[in-house]
Amino acid sequence: MPRFAANLSFLFTEAPFPERFARAAAAGFAGVEYLFPYDWPAAEVAEWLRAASLEQVLFNLPAGDWATGERGLACLPDRQREFAASVETALDYACQLGCRRLHCMAGLRPAGVAEAEVEETYIANLRHAADRLATIGATLTIEPINSRLDMPGYWLDDIGRARRLLDAIGRDNIALQLDLYHAQIIQGDLARTLQTHFARIAHVQIADNPGRHEPGTGEIHYPYLFGLLDQLGYGGWVGCEYKPATTTEAGLGWLARY
Repeated sequence: MPRFAANLSFLFTEAPFPERFARAAAAGFAGVEYLFPYDWPAAEVAEWLRAASLEQVLFNLPAGDWATGERGLACLPDRQREFAASVETALDYACQLGCRRLHCMAGLRPAGVAEAEVEETYIANLRHAADRLATIGATLTIEPINSRLDMPGYWLDDIGRARRLLDAIGRDNIALQLDLYHAQIIQGDLARTLQTHFARIAHVQIADNPGRHEPGTGEIHYPYLFGLLDQLGYGGWVGCEYKPATTTEAGLGWLARY
């Protein structure tokens, strides 16, 4: 049976962020993830985790100025010093929160820069980040995000290219983060996608399509895919990164069977 983690940037948003940890635990989740913890001191976040007996499953490296539309730094040739500093910030939080899986957002495609230079920058940055995270036994993940609906201009928007980049980066502690919602929009054929790339998958996320709501509201047959993950021997977490159609608690009926 998959282990489900509540994404607190999407779920329980009816409550202030510090209160979402207890709500997630009360709903039956044993782990949590979210986009970023950096607005709060790491010691405070660690206390919220401890009080709710939750495991910190995943969070993102700093991704630039999110409020102005930036979506990562890793592919930007003129931001490599800032990227290196962001890795150190994430490393400090990972140590204090006991988190051993971090996602690095690629960023939006920079205008006027040759594709070869963008890719070279990305590979160099990811090697650096993976090497730094290896010092604490942590895994770095990369996630293809659809650029058609949710994140126009996002550079890493193809699953096959993500797999090729993993090989080019060449580090044992870097892996694929597969969000099945994004994968459905990018290429579909989710069962074969899981089977094809399973050996490189370290984290799975879910939402239904269309709407990015909870499982059971759209076209994706999640009971089959959860069974397939069991058959494949997936032992990682499944992050619930969806937008509740109404309220979080009202939409958790799908979880009861698991």
